[in-house]
Amino acid sequence: MRIIGIDPGLTRCGIGIVTADSARKVTFEHVEVLKSSSETALPERIHRIGSSIERLLDGEKPAGVALERVFAQDNVASVMGVAQISGVVMYLAEARGIPVALYTPNEVKAQVTGYGSADKAQVTAMVTRLLGLAEPPKSADAADALALAITHAWHLGRGGAASRMERFGRPARAPGGETPAQRAWREAESKLGRRRGARS
Repeated sequence: MRIIGIDPGLTRCGIGIVTADSARKVTFEHVEVLKSSSETALPERIHRIGSSIERLLDGEKPAGVALERVFAQDNVASVMGVAQISGVVMYLAEARGIPVALYTPNEVKAQVTGYGSADKAQVTAMVTRLLGLAEPPKSADAADALALAITHAWHLGRGGAASRMERFGRPARAPGGETPAQRAWREAESKLGRRRGARS
């Protein structure tokens, strides 16, 4: 089973690919960070990143794509780039019949390290250990992409659905209700919505 994890971004987009067997054993296949310069026109930047993602999806068809879920932070410019590349990924995957799963950062951290508030160094260290890499991935974007792929591989290995999205891109609820990470995410978005309403 081949899984592609994507940590979306317009300046840096992490791509991590793993294969997994039924025993939750994950094996490293590929990692890279796609880049585009802020000095380049926006359509060209999106096309450059999108073309590279398209190349990866057109290889051996993966069982799924794991994508980090966009969170409406205060840094609007950064969120816009993440959202734009996320849209490109979902469009390309859907056109090829490849299921897309969305995961919050906390869900990924909890799965890979056992701690939903782990820092980037802890995630990188566990990814390196789980995949038996000789050295850590070169950047946090690369490590995060591999962590996404590992998380989805384990989800599928437990018999989970290939796609974890509800209408409007909200993450699907776990059997029996929300996970703690999903609940925290919903509460944060609700709080942000109330703040916006107060300003208007």
